[in-house]
Amino acid sequence: MICIVALIIFSVLGIFSATHRQMAKEALDCVFRRVTLRPCNTGFKEKIKSQMVAKLLNRSAFLARAFNRYYEVFAWIFFVLMIVSTFYVVKGGYNYYLYGSCNGLNQSGFCAFDPKGENNKVTEINASCGIEEKSEKNVSLDGVDLSSFPTKQVDSKDTVVLVGCYECDYTRKAYPDIQKLVREKKTNYIFAHYPAKENTNFLSEIGYCVYKEYGDRFWSFNDYLFTVDKVEIYQSEYINTILKNFDFDISKINDCVNDSATKEAVTNQVNQLRKTHLYGTPTVFINGKAFVGPKPYRVYKSVLNKFIIF
Repeated sequence: MICIVALIIFSVLGIFSATHRQMAKEALDCVFRRVTLRPCNTGFKEKIKSQMVAKLLNRSAFLARAFNRYYEVFAWIFFVLMIVSTFYVVKGGYNYYLYGSCNGLNQSGFCAFDPKGENNKVTEINASCGIEEKSEKNVSLDGVDLSSFPTKQVDSKDTVVLVGCYECDYTRKAYPDIQKLVREKKTNYIFAHYPAKENTNFLSEIGYCVYKEYGDRFWSFNDYLFTVDKVEIYQSEYINTILKNFDFDISKINDCVNDSATKEAVTNQVNQLRKTHLYGTPTVFINGKAFVGPKPYRVYKSVLNKFIIF
C-alpha cells in the first residue's frame, strides 16, 4: 500500500520538482502492477524503504529498526490514515460548499476553507431575551406570527425570512445576498428587524411606521439603512434627514412612532421573534429552515425548493 501513498505524495510534490515527478511515475507503475495482481517493482519499493529508514536513523536507531522490520505494517497504517484524512477533507469541502462551514450547517469550529469562521459569526443577543441553548436545532418559526412585519408576497413556493439588525456588521454582510436571492429567484420575503443592540430599538418603530404609512416604498428605505454609516443612524436628526430625502412626511412618521399602539405593536414583534429562540443576527429562514450567520450566496440558493441534506 505504500506505493499508493507514494503516488499521491509525489504527484503533489512533482508539481514543483522534476525529481519528484520521476518518483511519481515509478509510484504509478507500482500501483498499476498491484492493481493487475503483479508484485510491485522491487527497486522502487526498496528505494522508498531505504530513504525512510535513512531519515529515521538520523533521529532514532530504534525507530529505524522497527520501521525496517515492520515495513508492511507501517505501509498499511499510512494507507488507512490517508484514506481517513481524505474522507474528512472531502466531507469538509462538501459541507463548506453546501453550508459555508466544514462542520455542517450553523456549526462552528475550525474550517480550513473559512479559518476565521466568518460564515457563522453573529451579533449575539443578550441572554435576558430568554434564549435557551445557543443551538441551531432550537431555532424555529413554529408558532411565530410574522404577519405584522414588512412582507413581499409573490405567490412563490419559497419564502425567505431575514431577521437582522441595522447595526449588525454580519447582517450587513448577508443583506445584499438575501436581496439578490429574493430578486433573482422571485421568492416571498419577510424582513424582521431585531434590535440586537438596545440603541437600535427606535429603528424598529421607524421601520414599522414607514411600512404602515407608505407600504412598498419601505423597501428602498430599508435598503438604504443597511448602506449608511451605522454610527450615524443612531441620531434622530440623521434619520429625519433620510426620511425627508425619501419624501416621507416626517411629522406623520414621528406621530406614528410616538403612538402607544405602535410601541405595543413593535413590542409584540420582538416577542414573536424571541419565540424563534434565535441567538444572534443575522438569522435567515428559508422555507422554515434556519441559517445562522452570513452564509455564502450559493448556500442560500441551493436550498430553494430542494430537499436539504443533514
